[in-house]
Amino acid sequence: MSAMSHFASKHQFTHDPQRNHPVSHKEMEVKDCLVSRAPLVAMNGDKLENSTSTIENTKENIPDSTIPYSMDTLPLNVQQFVKEAVNLCQPDNVHICDGSAQENEQLLRLLEDSKTITKLCDEKRPGCYAARSDPSDVARSMGDTYICSTVKADAGPTNNWKDPVQMKAELKTNFSGCMAGRTMYVVPFCMGPIGSRASKLCVQITDSAYVVVSLRITTRMGTVALEQMESRPFIHCWHSVGCPLVESNRGTDQYLKSRSSWPCNIAQRKIVHFPESREVWSFGSGYGGNALLGKKCVALRIASAQGRDEGWLAEHMLILAITNPAGKKKYICAAFPSACGKTNLAMLTPSIPGWKVETIGDDIAWLTLDNEGRMRAINPENGFFGVAPGTSLQTNANACKTFATNSIFTNVGITDDGDVYWEGMDEVPAEPVTDWKGNENWTPSHKANGNVDTKRNPAAHPNSRFTAPLSQCPILDDQWDSPEGVPIEAIVFGGRRDDTQPLVYQSFNWAHGTFLGATMRSNATKAADQKGLVHDPMAMIPFIGCNIKDYFQNWLKMEDRAADMASGGSGSHMPKIFHVNWFVKDENGEFIWPGFAENCRVLQWILNRCDDDSSAAASKGVDTTPIGFVPRKESLNLEGLEGLTDEDMACLLRVDKNKWVQEAQEIRRYFTETLMKGDTTPMPAPLMQQLVSLEDRLAAMQ
Repeated sequence: MSAMSHFASKHQFTHDPQRNHPVSHKEMEVKDCLVSRAPLVAMNGDKLENSTSTIENTKENIPDSTIPYSMDTLPLNVQQFVKEAVNLCQPDNVHICDGSAQENEQLLRLLEDSKTITKLCDEKRPGCYAARSDPSDVARSMGDTYICSTVKADAGPTNNWKDPVQMKAELKTNFSGCMAGRTMYVVPFCMGPIGSRASKLCVQITDSAYVVVSLRITTRMGTVALEQMESRPFIHCWHSVGCPLVESNRGTDQYLKSRSSWPCNIAQRKIVHFPESREVWSFGSGYGGNALLGKKCVALRIASAQGRDEGWLAEHMLILAITNPAGKKKYICAAFPSACGKTNLAMLTPSIPGWKVETIGDDIAWLTLDNEGRMRAINPENGFFGVAPGTSLQTNANACKTFATNSIFTNVGITDDGDVYWEGMDEVPAEPVTDWKGNENWTPSHKANGNVDTKRNPAAHPNSRFTAPLSQCPILDDQWDSPEGVPIEAIVFGGRRDDTQPLVYQSFNWAHGTFLGATMRSNATKAADQKGLVHDPMAMIPFIGCNIKDYFQNWLKMEDRAADMASGGSGSHMPKIFHVNWFVKDENGEFIWPGFAENCRVLQWILNRCDDDSSAAASKGVDTTPIGFVPRKESLNLEGLEGLTDEDMACLLRVDKNKWVQEAQEIRRYFTETLMKGDTTPMPAPLMQQLVSLEDRLAAMQ
């Protein structure tokens, strides 16, 4: 069947196979919206008459494992959502996604025909594709991101807020007719393991096939999720690139933009969260963080508000397992801002013989308490959405193995022989490279010393991404899909600091550990439009979907909740909290710690501290300092690590009084000024007391 014979415009009639008379197209969409009623229309609006990517609603063309959904077979709550979305967005066609391999192949071919993606060489990258976004649509935009709680105070001082009634009216104006000429994809998905009490169900409507194929990688998408929705609520996710295919704007820039390979509408971009009603509306952007709504929007912003209400934590954290030579395994979570080494740590290959690291996730963790008061973590995601630059066989061999097949690369360089390239790979390819903007025959810039300048004229955008299935990770932990989650022994905070923060130290207790997370500062990430050294509490500042002070309070309450849930009154077992900084520099501006595989030496010390039931510093090899328990050089396993001098180690473990006095002053300013600006919600008293205690300890420091 040709694309033309399957395509129906709003002014045509489409035969309903379940009825004997023709029905209007609009009636067809709303009442009998069949799973395979997708149009074969490229993203730029061209009708693909010669395409073989036909998505037909015939049983013989649908794998046995899938179901040809109609509106009547959908759960009533999903039906209501889809009908509302169709009536508002006015798509030409609707496709209810089943997540099947056949559906995915057909959508990938559709995206190829639209020139949204390019198929890479099957010999080099089997099943892989590269996408190139609009140059204006490459990262999150905090200025266009809103938390529209009913009461402004619930959004707090770190979020943009607008009255939800007013914002919803604006959004409905934006979304009205926004999918004209396009297909609405209805994407059911589950965040978290199927059947887990911690998981959350979602349905996203979108007019981007790129979003659909990406969600199939990053979430548990399709039939497997829809089957869970019969009697359960779900999070409503609205997304549109904001480029209807209409003739009324012919001759305008927007007319051309809507017919480009990457349609977007940055001038009207909005990413809006309604925490009370559990909704996300995203308009105008096709970029991952703004369009894959299960990720940061649901899994962090909406989930952090849910966690505040329900007594759990949604965190920007990796989850990994580390096993010592004796076979003892422990699980830890770690929070770092984007592009600060989270994925590398999650997929670490230890340099110490006999140690093994396995991963559960590299970006997001949901932390709940079990019936015994023990903290457990699940990864709500099903794939990786990692920063490409800097990832190589040397820095992260396991990541390279993970995205070797069945992956999507966005805004990277593409070699003439069908492979990918980005800054930080092992070597510049001999083959010509087309850069992320589409410029052919790219050549690298060089510094005065002859080295490649990775910041000037890069082949890949600094925030370019790989999207890869979690199941392909060669060191995936066998409990990665456990509905109960895994028990967490330690929580690690970290950032990118040139000085002040030592290589590693441990908090005195849970409240002090919360303070360490709340006072994190780091060099800004390329994933957002920020620069310089910024406050980033728990690496969550762009993702907290409620008042940050309520978020802090939720952290502080976890210890009491755990104690209440612990059986027999024996007390809870809360994770110990640590802070790390791999990025300390010497006086010449060079990194001192080798990082990457050698970071397992720091993890070894952390696990040893978890085995020590005493919170006192009397344990061997630990100094009590004003900021926490800092290891002595001899307590770190440095065997076989060459090039680190005693002076280097002293610099890595130094607690500089003058720098920390300045740090405490900045923390006080942040707590009492920045976080109080326009918001009268008080800072949690335990955090203010932690600050006073730090100031007192620094004053007494010799």
